Amino acid sequence: MTKPKVAILRTAPETVVPDYGRLLDLAEFQRFLAPNKTTILKDNISWHLLFPGANTTPWQLDGVITKLRGTEGYGDLVAVENTTVVTDPTKGDKNNKFDRVYNKYNIPVKYNFKPEDMSWVVYEPRGEMLTLKNIYPEGIRIPDYFFGKNIIHLPTVKTHIYTTTTCSMKNAFGGLLNTKRHYTHSVIHETLVDLLTIQKEIHSGLFAVADGTTCGNGAGPRTMFPVVKNLILASGDCVALDAVAAKIMGFDPMSIGYIRMAHERGLGVGRIEEIDIVGEDIKDMNFGFKVGDNMASRVGDLLWFGPLRRLQKLMFHTPLVYGFVAGSFVYHDYVWYPTEGKRRIKGWRTTPWGQLFEQY
Repeated sequence: MTKPKVAILRTAPETVVPDYGRLLDLAEFQRFLAPNKTTILKDNISWHLLFPGANTTPWQLDGVITKLRGTEGYGDLVAVENTTVVTDPTKGDKNNKFDRVYNKYNIPVKYNFKPEDMSWVVYEPRGEMLTLKNIYPEGIRIPDYFFGKNIIHLPTVKTHIYTTTTCSMKNAFGGLLNTKRHYTHSVIHETLVDLLTIQKEIHSGLFAVADGTTCGNGAGPRTMFPVVKNLILASGDCVALDAVAAKIMGFDPMSIGYIRMAHERGLGVGRIEEIDIVGEDIKDMNFGFKVGDNMASRVGDLLWFGPLRRLQKLMFHTPLVYGFVAGSFVYHDYVWYPTEGKRRIKGWRTTPWGQLFEQY
């Protein structure tokens, strides 16, 4: 059996756009994306505010779009955004300068929550579901626009309070599930495996490109420490990419539920020794990242995974959920960000990557 390939390169602000082109070639992107099909660019907005390591970077978009537009058969590109109960994609596009890149290349932007852009339809997966049929007994609904199109996930390399790490598999969470996706948090690992099963059924091609120029360490996907690492990664195997990202962050990939279960179900490869890693040698890479806790994770641990989990339906399936939404919004945007968050961003702005961001 041929090993899946994960490409990883060191890069610098002066060369990052062409380096992304080299990365895609090294990962053999044309093997995984059908030519002459629309390709969805699924960026990652973990926070609509600028926070290094949390969101897709403008140079990540720039490099991938430049490569695709320069390759025959891959010029039909569209960005698809989703909303969450605590993030605003239009603010996210502006604050993270995605809009500058999309406008530069005339990339249309569609929103999975706007009826004029796409509709939500019931989908009956062919593959076995671990949890989604129980979460949504009325039927699993996904956007009709996704069918028959390529998709490229554009995550960053970072930690996550509920999944330990988050990369390409987690990036499907917002795009494929509606605003009731918080119902899945107590079974988040199984949910990500189910979503990968669905993606393999509906898309004409699946590929992922991760930015590790600035990684996120700590209580992610938002309240993290930005750590400059000057790396970019890509693969046609989302499980393998996430395994390599987990490994370099300092975690055992097979100890992480969503990676292990996806590997066991044959959706990709999660064992590092079974992956062909090309470009940089990661043998001695270990960032020593730790997840840690914040206010949101402590509440979540009690209600999603801890002694109060029996109250989930009362707390999250009724109007009481809006109290948690408001609390999270106020805490992140109006307490943590203007105090601790801005202090961390100030330090990052002095780095070469912070200076490149300003140039966009």
